[in-house]
Amino acid sequence: MFEGMLFYIFVCLAFFAIGDFLGVATKAKLSSVFVSLLLFLVFFMADWIPDDVINQAGLTQIGKWAVGFVVFGMGTTINMRELMAEWRTVATACLSMAVIWLGMIVLVPLIGYNETIVAIPIINGGIVATQIMTSAAMENGLEMAAALGTILYAVQKFFGTPFASYFGLREAREVLAVYRQTGVNPNKPVAKPGEEPKPTFAEKYKKYYGQFVCLGIMALFSWVASGIGQLTGLSYTIWCLVLGAVMATTGLVPKNIMAQAKSGGIFNVAVFASIIPSLAKIDFHELLVLGYSTIIVFVVVFVLLYVCFAILPLWRVQGHKNVALGVAAAQLLGFPATYLIANEVATAAAENEEEKQVVLDAIMSKYLVAGFTTVTSVSVIIAGIFETFITP
Repeated sequence: MFEGMLFYIFVCLAFFAIGDFLGVATKAKLSSVFVSLLLFLVFFMADWIPDDVINQAGLTQIGKWAVGFVVFGMGTTINMRELMAEWRTVATACLSMAVIWLGMIVLVPLIGYNETIVAIPIINGGIVATQIMTSAAMENGLEMAAALGTILYAVQKFFGTPFASYFGLREAREVLAVYRQTGVNPNKPVAKPGEEPKPTFAEKYKKYYGQFVCLGIMALFSWVASGIGQLTGLSYTIWCLVLGAVMATTGLVPKNIMAQAKSGGIFNVAVFASIIPSLAKIDFHELLVLGYSTIIVFVVVFVLLYVCFAILPLWRVQGHKNVALGVAAAQLLGFPATYLIANEVATAAAENEEEKQVVLDAIMSKYLVAGFTTVTSVSVIIAGIFETFITP
């Protein structure tokens, strides 16, 4: 009874569900990703579940092709107008990623070459970057590098949240001090006069974009991206992202097509599950090594970000030092963590709803755009490039 595909898919989904529940119950103070991966790790080390539980649950094959669907779907969420309006934030977020690319070279003698290569895109991004890098490491027989990548992904929000919250709160206090003195909200959005935008082709014919049509579109462009990837030598995930952005911008496919297909949950499970096998072979000694490497990575990351955006003048691109530091940490967070942090900062600093809105106007869009730029967009491209640098 306690075996077979249906039992093991229940076990996997139960771990994800427990993480989800505790994440909501603690208002994201306890990372749902961390809880889920910790459960898998403990059960693997205790031999309570088989090492190939993901394969026995039937998730291995779906995980291989689901990533293309997910990345194409991410591409269709790109809002070019919002990115152009927040160009300072986009530039600061990209600079913070470049700082990590260059500065983490110091990690090579400390944790190893392949471990460093795997770590960089994961620090820059989220689940898709993690899937790309851990899969590439596993394919090259680098189990410890893959495990390190998975653990970095699991705990990065624990490290990034206090950093982004602290500097967001500092900015909130400065903004509120000015508001209380002058009564002026300098960051209040100004509505621009003009006509309402015309509906796109996809919006006009929305009723024809049913679940299976949307799934078919995602399959088509995943296949097209795979072909372009073979021709160009660039990872097909990069082309999935580009094609998704192009198709959504032209209005030929719906924005956030994954939501339109009502299939985000199962695809996210499949992509998430694809990184789990990297935890299956870890013993206690290796866990200690991975713990050391994880601490070293995050110490280097935050020293780099603080030096470059608090001491050196890179913060001037953003215009406000505290905002720049918060934006720099967004690559460790992504949505919805950036949204939740901005809300928590506003609630903590404000004395009434008007003041809360002042704080939200100052930091919300910047945190959201920074997370979107790094985690949703650029990190996928970087992972597609960095996976080619891994050496067996």
